Amino acid sequence: MTHIPAETAPPAAPGTVPPQARKVPVQRQHHGDVFVDDYEWLREKDNPEVVAHLEAENTYTNAVTAGQQPLRDAIFNEIKKRTQETDLSVPVRKDGWWYYGRMEEGKQYGIQCRTKASDTGDAAADWTPPAVEPGTPVPGEQILLDGNAEAEGKPFFSLGGAAVTKDGHLYAYAEDNAGDERFTLRIKDLRTGELLPDVVENVFYSLAFSPDGSRVFYTVVDDSWRPYQIKAHTLGTEVTDDVVIYQEDDPAMWTGFDLSADRRHLVVGIGCSEYSETRLLDFEHPDAGLQVLVPRSERLLYDAEPFVLDGVQKVLLTHNKDAVNSMVSLVDLAEFGKPLADQRWATVLPHDNAVRVNGAGVTASHAVLSVRKDTIERVQVIPLEGLGTPAQAPAAEPDFDEELYTAGMGGSDYEAPLIRLTYTSYFTPPRIYDYELATGRLFLRKETPVLGGYDPSDYVAERAWATAGDGARIPLSVLRKASVERDGTNPGLVYGYGSYEVSMDPGFNTARLSLLDRGVVYVVAHVRGGGEVGRKWYDDGKKLQKKNTFTDFVAATDWLAASGWADPARIAAMGGSAGGLLMGAVANLAPEKYAAILAQVPFVDALTSILDPDLPLSALEWEEWGNPIKDAEVYAYMKSYSPYENVRPANYPRIAAVTSFNDTRVLYVEPAKWVAKLREASTGTEPIVLKIEMAAGHGGASGRYEGWKDRAWDYAFVLDAVGARELL
Repeated sequence: MTHIPAETAPPAAPGTVPPQARKVPVQRQHHGDVFVDDYEWLREKDNPEVVAHLEAENTYTNAVTAGQQPLRDAIFNEIKKRTQETDLSVPVRKDGWWYYGRMEEGKQYGIQCRTKASDTGDAAADWTPPAVEPGTPVPGEQILLDGNAEAEGKPFFSLGGAAVTKDGHLYAYAEDNAGDERFTLRIKDLRTGELLPDVVENVFYSLAFSPDGSRVFYTVVDDSWRPYQIKAHTLGTEVTDDVVIYQEDDPAMWTGFDLSADRRHLVVGIGCSEYSETRLLDFEHPDAGLQVLVPRSERLLYDAEPFVLDGVQKVLLTHNKDAVNSMVSLVDLAEFGKPLADQRWATVLPHDNAVRVNGAGVTASHAVLSVRKDTIERVQVIPLEGLGTPAQAPAAEPDFDEELYTAGMGGSDYEAPLIRLTYTSYFTPPRIYDYELATGRLFLRKETPVLGGYDPSDYVAERAWATAGDGARIPLSVLRKASVERDGTNPGLVYGYGSYEVSMDPGFNTARLSLLDRGVVYVVAHVRGGGEVGRKWYDDGKKLQKKNTFTDFVAATDWLAASGWADPARIAAMGGSAGGLLMGAVANLAPEKYAAILAQVPFVDALTSILDPDLPLSALEWEEWGNPIKDAEVYAYMKSYSPYENVRPANYPRIAAVTSFNDTRVLYVEPAKWVAKLREASTGTEPIVLKIEMAAGHGGASGRYEGWKDRAWDYAFVLDAVGARELL
């Protein structure tokens, strides 16, 4: 090969040279520490130079990954071929109507519908959902909202909350056309199909009508995107006259609401990850205002469900009073007027070190509990008769035959003789069951079809355990194609999250099959900071123990490398949001262990963000990470792991940061700065790319086909890096 002197070499092809962000040194000083940030200027979202730089990043990414386009196309088509594109959800009965959603082939968005229910006096018949077939018109169907029509001509479309009045006449919905999770509330008269003149801008998630349908409740976020107000709009009045039902001024507390199951109360929840407060508005006595149950000064973490039992107003409490994993108690509403020490609480579900209690609700006849045991989420029911007394019946639980699965509540009417359950596992597509409360019988209403000859027996999901440096046993879910041999030659992918007590529960994923079909051994690392093994598992991966999350993930990677299932040189890592922080941390901790790292909407400049309480959601994060503004120890600890501050000269693997310009949860600037600094420091030759969707939010582009394209891009990036482009 002839050497061409640099001065006469041909220019690089357009887009093949990585963009270089200019350096504008800014000093950040806290607790005597000075950090110089060269790329903070990229935060200037309205600066044309910033936009031009991000567009240049996309150009470079497109050029560097152009060879992956055939693989992306293949994965997209595989997802499409497995998906029954024209489909319907199982109808749910509410107030005399069956509500359901449907999708149509070739269309991006769902269509929300309903049809009238019958009341024959035969409970079994009246609560059996109508048989609906994809592509077959549903008798008496009424379309509430066609997302495709709503999205037409708009750069982005996403639905937030939705609600229907008890009489079924009015439908409220909220839509977002930017991806910034600030929604516009509109109200439709279902009798005429016309929109009411009432339009409320800048609302957040959650909508509910008052029982009489005269008011609609909604949530408002402040400038930092923290939900802090619950407001009520009276139909037919000016929005400027909307009443503030509750306002939370503590910047570290999140506010939300719901209606109680029996719709007697508005339930306002205020809280953070460590303590909470519930306030009730009695619709029969609205002038009495909000009643506080357990004040936040008691530092309890709890949820409350008010209801009437034997003519007495009760509250079902899920709480952590003397119960690290939480328990369930039954309390007379009147008891909350006393000091906490004097209140009488009856035990419904006692504390158990091996069982994490996630929550409890009620129907007219049963308490319904969500618990986690052996890492698995499951549902239990207890009759209300005798609840909280020695006569209480034992909890009953639907029986399923898989080791690794997820069962949860799928929504039910308060008066229903059954509850709707959702069920899935790694290789069982989502199922919808109705569980008959009186008999314990399960009725399978639907299993999501998977086309293209899918056979769950072609795949295997197993539990394995990695050992952390401190001896902790880390549960792993190991997924693979059954034909893959344990010969140490296979590509591997380790996925993790590990924050906010969120569990990575078993669930079917159509797109993931495209990885497994190419021989990838896929490991879900249930690292500390998640909720899979109880509250202590979470506590051991937050604040001043956060590094356990990262070292657990590396230990999971080491397990895979030594297991015989994967070639240590062909292992990639993937995670998103707080899992993107995990990706950034392990990139610094152990870059040599990965062939590629895919970081989706990654929280990689965590310390900078949390040091600024005016940034979206920052103050809410103090209970997760600690407050580095006030606490020098927290500052030093966070600085020791925050990915951006710890980028160093190293042979970094191939890295992709995927983000969105309008993301309000993890701002685009975090991955943009991180990528610039990685490129500057890396001593390796692998490309480091930023892919940014310029018209989307935290969840990426809107529309199901665009979502499939996003997954195809991500998976093609990983498969190319680990040399697994071809199907087995």
